[in-house]
Amino acid sequence: MSPIHVPDEVLADLRKRLALTRLPDDVGNEDGYYGVSTAYLRELVDYWHTRYDWRAAEAVINTYEHHHVHVDGVPIHFMRKAGRGPDATPLILTHGWPWTFWHWSKVIGPLAEDFDVIVPSFPGFGFSTPLPDNPDMNFWKVADLWHTLMTDVLGHRRYAAAGCDVGALVTGQLGHKYADELYGIHIGSGLRLDMFNGDRAWDLSGGKPIPDGLAEDIRAGIVAWEKRFAVHLAAQVLAPSTLAHGLTDSPAGMLAWILDRWTHWSDNHGDIESVFTKDELLTHAMIFWVTGSIGTSIRTYANNNRYPWTPSHDRRPVVEAPTGITFVGYENPPGVSTDHRVQYWLNTDRAPWYNHVNLTAHEEGGHFIPWEVPDKWVADLRRTFGKLD
Repeated sequence: MSPIHVPDEVLADLRKRLALTRLPDDVGNEDGYYGVSTAYLRELVDYWHTRYDWRAAEAVINTYEHHHVHVDGVPIHFMRKAGRGPDATPLILTHGWPWTFWHWSKVIGPLAEDFDVIVPSFPGFGFSTPLPDNPDMNFWKVADLWHTLMTDVLGHRRYAAAGCDVGALVTGQLGHKYADELYGIHIGSGLRLDMFNGDRAWDLSGGKPIPDGLAEDIRAGIVAWEKRFAVHLAAQVLAPSTLAHGLTDSPAGMLAWILDRWTHWSDNHGDIESVFTKDELLTHAMIFWVTGSIGTSIRTYANNNRYPWTPSHDRRPVVEAPTGITFVGYENPPGVSTDHRVQYWLNTDRAPWYNHVNLTAHEEGGHFIPWEVPDKWVADLRRTFGKLD
């Protein structure tokens, strides 16, 4: 085991940078129309500088087992919570962006009643760094690393897998390429594995205009939906290194960029601290900052497009492993109610990709499902694998 420990000099450097923070004029942005407001960012930066205690957070994180290994030359950090019985099923949980491994912390304990839980940091994120010789890391290459980790390194003949965000694509790829060695998968979305392929992967609309004749509330919902993701995908697919230069140098700048996603992607009803306290926001931010990993974390998006997904077989469904999916209300497509969410998905071109055995939609919850609605995530996952007994 290898507990997390950030050197004192890294923390001292951070304090100096926070003390020298220079924030922009931000007139007319009290409502956040132009992005993260200076007023709230200043409040968070001041808290970070004067009150936040990384050592206390580090001690809580270290109540779990931590391991650092190399898989095919790639540094991998993972956290583990041993299952409560000798026959506990191995389960690997994969996060996305701007997640960290710690976003799984609310579900690890409950899941360990039934599973031996393995929670790695995505390569290039947090403590799975640095990646000097792997500039091409993307989701389907991570799936190969995870399979080697679970089988060759940890010695499991079969295992279960779950994930959200880009971690759902990693998990889906495991269910595609390694279905015979998985019990099944559970994911927080049902996206096609080729979603990043093509010339305009950064454009959710595919360049298509909004159709005429829509009801005003549906039209407004489509605009809001696309606005939620547009700058994120465009910047991180098209120019991740340009962005990384500023985010790696400025803790306030890095915090603003990822805070915007936490704010707009979580089901917080206008109050981000109803989902993440200041300390929780900053603990997740610290994991990126102290490891200098913001640049390699965002490059993953460009690599998902630059090195397109290609199938390992031509069988159907593409993801043969039995699959459970959790849908949450804040991510309902415009005009689709929670009551109709499952049927809506079944009518899309994504449903035939999966051997789906358990589909559940919840009214509550946003993008960070195991953090926002942990009890529902755990229940859904248990139901998926319970069906496979």
